[in-house]
Amino acid sequence: MPTPNFSPVHDRQRRTIRPHLPMRPLWLCRVCAAPWPCQPARLLLLMDYRRDRVGLSVYMAGILFDATADLMTLNPNPGPSPRELFDRFLAWTARQPF
Repeated sequence: MPTPNFSPVHDRQRRTIRPHLPMRPLWLCRVCAAPWPCQPARLLLLMDYRRDRVGLSVYMAGILFDATADLMTLNPNPGPSPRELFDRFLAWTARQPF
């Protein structure tokens, strides 16, 4: 016997995209526990800022500032390198050449 509440629309509503947000001060993804911004977070941010890549870079530069303070407080020795932090939080925001 079919379930009365089953419909393709109802099924699609259950499969909403969960935001991949950071868990501070660890800067891990709340959904997948990967270092944030994880790949899904990057894709969602790129979609949100698809018409404003400079805005995305400015936003992520602010995030880099906050994350650096948090991560250096948690792990002062040896701490994350500036290069690692730049690559993780900002480098991926640059538009890729064709």
